[in-house]
Amino acid sequence: MAAAARGAPPGPGPVSDAPILAIRNLSRNFGGLRALDDVSLEVPRGAVFALIGPNGSGKTTLFNVVTGTLAPTSGTILFQGEPIAGAKTHEIVRRGIGRTFQNIRLFTRMSVFDNVWVAVRTPRGGDRARSETERAEALLELTGLTAKRNELVENLNFGERRRLEMARALATEPRLLLLDEPAAGMGALELERLTQDIRRLRELGATIFLIEHTMDLVMGVADRIAVLNFGHKIAEGAPGEIQTNQRVIEAYLGREGSRA
Repeated sequence: MAAAARGAPPGPGPVSDAPILAIRNLSRNFGGLRALDDVSLEVPRGAVFALIGPNGSGKTTLFNVVTGTLAPTSGTILFQGEPIAGAKTHEIVRRGIGRTFQNIRLFTRMSVFDNVWVAVRTPRGGDRARSETERAEALLELTGLTAKRNELVENLNFGERRRLEMARALATEPRLLLLDEPAAGMGALELERLTQDIRRLRELGATIFLIEHTMDLVMGVADRIAVLNFGHKIAEGAPGEIQTNQRVIEAYLGREGSRA
């Protein structure tokens, strides 16, 4: 555990009631299509905040705007109280936001260790006295991949690749980690491992912003949930409130079941 803790994200920083991420009146247009329409939400520091909704509801677009892949059409994004809307992706990473993707992005002909080592070479901050090798090893232990360190990524199963992508995202030492459908394609055992990993990261000080369709995972780890539908936020609340919200049931839960 000690080595794993050394590879964890930095702690939550100074005690504050302010959200780590505040999105206010955010809109994003693609020509005549409004993919996000006046969306506002706040991610509490140290929490697991989930964003759910039907396919095409604007979830990944919101992540892309937060991380600088897309510029907002209008609205404000504050990270740790500072505006980041319109900033470049590498600037946002250096400020302390890490991300995984729906489609896994790894170097498949490189080893597991080398994939993480490449990512730790440009850390956002933290203890720079530690060697890159030591940091990479700690991240492999944290994500349960130490035994696979010398394997080529192309030989990993799907769940292991997802964990490796998370290790690479954690290499930037984020204060906020965005996970975009991390359970996609996972079986029951892999899903249980992912649930444990997210809970452990939260215990180690990470704040997690999660997009997910697997309701067992969402309801098992989220402190708070927001729901998008056709680019609008239609609900926000604790898991129990979302499960019984009639508008959410009609738009998503009742139609999609446990997976979308």
